[in-house]
Amino acid sequence: MSNLAMPKVDRKLMAKKSDIVANLKKILKKENILDHEDQLRPFETDALSAYKKKPLIVVFPENTIQVSKVLEFCNRERIKVVPRGAGTGLSGGSLPLEDSILLCLTKFNKIIDIDYKNRCVVAQPGVTNLSITKAVEHKGFYYAPDPSSQIACSIGGNVAENSGGVHSLKYGTTTNNILGAEVVFMDGTICKLGGKTYDSEGYDLLGLITGSEGLLCVITEVTVKLLRKPQTVKAALIGFPTIEDGGKCVSEIIAKGIIPAGMEMMDKSLIIATDNFVKAGYPRDAESMLIVELDGTETEVDDLIKIVSEIAKKNNSSSIKISKNEKQRLKFWAGRKAAFPACGDMAPDYYCMDGTIPRGKLADVLKEITRLSKKYNLPVANAFHAGDGNLHPLIMYDANEKSSLEKTEKFGADILKYCVKVGGVLTGEHGVGVEKRELMCEMFNNRDIQQQIKIKKALDASSLLNPGKVYPILRKCAEEGRVHVHRGKTKFPDIPRF
Repeated sequence: MSNLAMPKVDRKLMAKKSDIVANLKKILKKENILDHEDQLRPFETDALSAYKKKPLIVVFPENTIQVSKVLEFCNRERIKVVPRGAGTGLSGGSLPLEDSILLCLTKFNKIIDIDYKNRCVVAQPGVTNLSITKAVEHKGFYYAPDPSSQIACSIGGNVAENSGGVHSLKYGTTTNNILGAEVVFMDGTICKLGGKTYDSEGYDLLGLITGSEGLLCVITEVTVKLLRKPQTVKAALIGFPTIEDGGKCVSEIIAKGIIPAGMEMMDKSLIIATDNFVKAGYPRDAESMLIVELDGTETEVDDLIKIVSEIAKKNNSSSIKISKNEKQRLKFWAGRKAAFPACGDMAPDYYCMDGTIPRGKLADVLKEITRLSKKYNLPVANAFHAGDGNLHPLIMYDANEKSSLEKTEKFGADILKYCVKVGGVLTGEHGVGVEKRELMCEMFNNRDIQQQIKIKKALDASSLLNPGKVYPILRKCAEEGRVHVHRGKTKFPDIPRF
């Protein structure tokens, strides 16, 4: 049995709520502590939105010392703490617990230093992803990772989830673009990891905390790399008569040695939904569509565009449109960036999955998703970071129908199991959180998971920091370590669905 199973609700601790608030008022301003039922309601879920639970208390520290003192107090009193950024996560990683303190970092919203000489920015975790680029673009710089939620998601949350985006193919995810961080461990210890240099001595603790989903520490400062804006950027919008043709085109572009700045794929249902939503000029008669963006010098980009166009024609492309200016290029991307909200016109609710597969398996996985869609009688739209194999099936359902979410969960679990079966992994950028927790044994056996838990325990001895996330409840692990979703439900009996 895992000692990180979903913790039981501590009713005795909940009865001491007034005492806990009184102690927190010694650390924080009164107005930075929320404990009334109505005040807590906005924090009961995140962008996953399939589950909800109000926290015991919500706190808003304003500096690192306050975070340290809150964690030290909670560690001493054995109170669970769930860190939270902007709440835009899609795997339930920041869902609170009924007997937890929700530690919100939204007041950490300042850019501390812009260092053009060392090409980096030091920012507090509550600064939004896009704000970093906005702060430096007048000097010809930008921050590369660009999740679809970049206008709202926080840089601290990006580090916690190792977020990517449409330009991760060439420039990497958060882990490839972070230089340093200030973190606070559960016992209140403040630690500086990395800095403005591109390497540091000792263990790669910065790599360890990036993507740790709030289980190891609370991030209070981040130092990220800046990149120079390329001389020229052009995007090709390419339509295909079949999904297989689009998938083959992706593989051949990479095999040719071309690394686009971004390469995104969408299926027909999403092409139409997004084009209706933003009027991006997408090929509505195509069964699949690629956006291939090339950047570099003008001569280099023009040559690469020609090669990509030739590869597309070889793979039966039905249309090719090259951006003529920056406005049109951004219009191409506007549809892809709006893919998730565009699905709001397709069904009352949608469930966004996140898995990663070998690029060569793209067509196979799409066929399996189509088969599963028919099996569960649930529509699905597909968006992919095609270049790195990160897929985002969007399953349409109606939460008002009693069995709809349960079917959706089963559908989603089957997709992820198939991703693992063909050599892929459970997530590309959204994290494990609650959503994929019970599927971890599709990839890891019990010994693998226990080794990861030992690292967790080394930094959080009492498992108080974001408990119940990532690691499954291992009632019994066979040698291959398989644990399946029980009747399509995640093991969160105390977190009701909407």
